[in-house]
Amino acid sequence: MVSQITRGIKISVLTNFEGTYFKNHKMHFAFTYHITIENHSKDSVQLTTRHWEISDSLNHLEIVDGEGVIGKKPVLKPGEQHTYSSGCLLMSPFGAMAGFFNMINFTTTRTFKVTVPTFRLSAPFALN
Repeated sequence: MVSQITRGIKISVLTNFEGTYFKNHKMHFAFTYHITIENHSKDSVQLTTRHWEISDSLNHLEIVDGEGVIGKKPVLKPGEQHTYSSGCLLMSPFGAMAGFFNMINFTTTRTFKVTVPTFRLSAPFALN
C-alpha cells in the first residue's frame, strides 16, 4: 500500500492483478486499484474531478480526466473516509498510475489539488 497526505487529505492505494485478456487481437493486463480518501483536516471537503496518468513499460501513456470518481463526488466531513475501486488495462505486465483529485474546501470555498501517490501495477508472474 502507498499513502500520501496533502493538506490534511490522506490518499491510500492498494492494487491487484486480475488477469490477462485479449482485446482487439492484443493481450492486455488487467489491474484493479482500491483507493481510500480520509479527511484528517478540520474542514468539510468535496472531491470534484480527477486526473490520471497511466503508463506501462512499453511507454504507452494514457491521460484520463473526469468528474468525480466512479460517478460520485463524495463529500467528506472531518474524520470521514470514502473508499472506491476501479481498474485499468495495460499493454504490458508492468506499469504505474499517478494523478490528483481536485477538491473544494467548504469553509474557505477554495479549490485545491490532492496528490495521489504514484502506485505500481505489476503482474506477479512477470516478477523475477
